[in-house]
Amino acid sequence: MSKSTKKVILITGASSGFGKACALHLSRLGHKVFGTSRNPEPRAAGEAAAGPATSDVPEMIRMDVDRDDSVGSAVASVHEREGRIDVVVNNAGLGLAGAIEDTSVDEAKALFETNFWGVLRVLRAVLPIMRAQRSGHIVNISSLGGQIGIPFQAFYSASKFALEAMTEALRMEVRPFGIRVVLIEPGDARTEFTGSRRWTRKSKENKTYAKQCDTAVAIMERDERGGFSPEKVAHLLARIIEDPSPRLRYRVGSPFQMSAVTAKGILPDSVFERLLMKYYKMT
Repeated sequence: MSKSTKKVILITGASSGFGKACALHLSRLGHKVFGTSRNPEPRAAGEAAAGPATSDVPEMIRMDVDRDDSVGSAVASVHEREGRIDVVVNNAGLGLAGAIEDTSVDEAKALFETNFWGVLRVLRAVLPIMRAQRSGHIVNISSLGGQIGIPFQAFYSASKFALEAMTEALRMEVRPFGIRVVLIEPGDARTEFTGSRRWTRKSKENKTYAKQCDTAVAIMERDERGGFSPEKVAHLLARIIEDPSPRLRYRVGSPFQMSAVTAKGILPDSVFERLLMKYYKMT
């Protein structure tokens, strides 16, 4: 890859899942990739330890998207070293299972702190750099759950709905500066997200919703374990960042999941709701 086509790329939440797959794939293509994590650690066997990148291994740096100072310091460090930032991928995120009634305000706030406010922190840090360059790609990793409210994952869906709205507005605001803004909406994939999903404290204490919640989340986790490889998103991302006029939305998922999003826009709300409840064995 020539120097003129090599991009400086910052990916949040790059220690696992979509972030890790994207960081590795883009590094192997020859881009200069910085992956972020709250606590960068040596990688698995066969990968380089965290630290300066080789020709095809991303460099892992410390960033906690929940903290203004951590985000600002990490972005400034990359910009100071490289002189530019061409692509930012907002991938860091959390999952939270439990009924709405069993979710405390603090638990919901903690989810939004990472999934939504964390993205805003990164955007506010990188946008002045991209405006000065008059170029850049911002890719926000949303979810098909940002199009459909998922029962017992209400606040995860809510955070992604909010991310979708912010991204739509941002795309229009920064287009005059040559900045392109994109959403990737993955469905169920085989990542560590399944094992790291949090449960609300009261979901394990309150029996009111326990049976339905456990059943629905078990179906979700089954779908995730049988889902697509995160490398599919990595290959899509590689194409997006080379496109001077990318679309707003790119969806990745099984035919069933993709058709569910389409069906929501066609079917009466009551019909779609019954179908979703039937799928998650809530009826």
